[in-house]
Amino acid sequence: MQQVFLTIPADQLPPAELPTPNQLDPDPATPSLLELDSVKVVDASAMARISIAARQVESARQADGAREVARQIIAQKYRWSEKQFTCLDNLWTKESKWNYKSRNKSSGAHGIAQALPATKMEIVGTDWRTNPVTQITWGLKYIDERYKYPCRAWSKSKRSHWY
Repeated sequence: MQQVFLTIPADQLPPAELPTPNQLDPDPATPSLLELDSVKVVDASAMARISIAARQVESARQADGAREVARQIIAQKYRWSEKQFTCLDNLWTKESKWNYKSRNKSSGAHGIAQALPATKMEIVGTDWRTNPVTQITWGLKYIDERYKYPCRAWSKSKRSHWY
C-alpha cells in the first residue's frame, strides 16, 4: 500500500496533553510524541477520494458544475434517462437557478432543491448550508423517494408551484 504523509499545522490540532520529559524517546533521530501528534498517515486512495470530492464541491458552486454533478450522481445511482434530467434541470432552474445559496424569503426553503425545512438535508450531510453536492444528493434522493422520477416532480411543480 502506498502511503502519503499529511502534515497538519499544530494550530489546527486538538489540544493534547504534553508529555513529560521522561516520556520522550532519548534518541534524537526518533520523532517525539509531540512530533508524532502533528503527522498523520493517510493512504493514497483516501487522499485521491478527498481531492476528487473537494473539486466536485468547488465545481458545483456554479450552475453548470452543479448540473454536471447531478448528471454523475444520476448515472451512478439512479440511471434516469436524459428526458428525466431535462425535467430535473427545468425544476431546479425554476426553484433556485441551481444556486446552492438560494433561499426563499417567505417559506424558508433553501438550496438547489429548495428543501423545506432546510434541515431535512441533514440526513445527507450537516454541511448542507455550504455544500452544493450535499444539496444535490438530498434533492435526488427526495425526488426518487417521493416521485420516483424528476418528470413527475416537475409535473407536480407546474400544477401546484411546489413539489
